[in-house]
Amino acid sequence: MRPGKTGSAAFWQVASRLRKNANPCTGGTFKSTKMKHMNTDPDQLPTLRDELDVLADLVPLADQRLIELGCGNARLARGLVQRFAGSQVVGLEVDAVQHGKNVANPQERLVFMAGSAEAVPFPDASFDGALMLKSLHHVPIDGMDNALAEVARVLKPGGWFYVSEPIFGGALNEVVRLYNDENTVRRAAQSALDRALAAGTHWAAATERRFAQPAHFRDWAEFEQRMLYPSFADHHITPALVERVRAAFMPHMAADGAHFVRPMHVRLLRRKG
Repeated sequence: MRPGKTGSAAFWQVASRLRKNANPCTGGTFKSTKMKHMNTDPDQLPTLRDELDVLADLVPLADQRLIELGCGNARLARGLVQRFAGSQVVGLEVDAVQHGKNVANPQERLVFMAGSAEAVPFPDASFDGALMLKSLHHVPIDGMDNALAEVARVLKPGGWFYVSEPIFGGALNEVVRLYNDENTVRRAAQSALDRALAAGTHWAAATERRFAQPAHFRDWAEFEQRMLYPSFADHHITPALVERVRAAFMPHMAADGAHFVRPMHVRLLRRKG
């Protein structure tokens, strides 16, 4: 890695530039994004297909050593190492089924490891940046504080922490909550971040973004296969529940399928020190 690419000076240089220059694809600067979109209908947030564009607008990615905690299928990480020269990503995944799929599809400068955010298997100050994409709310509530402490431990001083969490609202959420109501765990994730910042020990707030990602399903069969039966959770699906979810889904169907958005809330933190 090239010297001088990490650390608090580089981080705040990027943050300062973002405050001065609005980005039309993500809703503008921190202040305008927060004020303009905090009370907006989640389905009316600015739409963005690739979250990597948000991440790249906020932090340096070339020549960085990064870790994604709860990487899932690592779609963003795969795109990141292809797009940014010298970047290296460790994808940490607790779901054995998904981890097996990841390992079976290797990629240069991308390393997959089994493990959880509550016990990150790396020494102190190992990474320039860390990501949790729709994964903090999957950490057990009583383990969230420890997970955030672990992220702080493995980040270098001045390193950044990008947390992207789904907003509990919108048409897609109204369907999904019938079998997987995540209101409690999503609130808990935001509360854990609030506590970590309030403690003042490891973290400083940098910026926030809100946007929506398109979600398309060709038909009910695709929705059922993709959404009701993930490998990382058992939603206790019964035939009666399937019919109830289907009844909520079908009014959204059109000739070309069902179009939704996934509203997202990004919080960017800086590691103190």
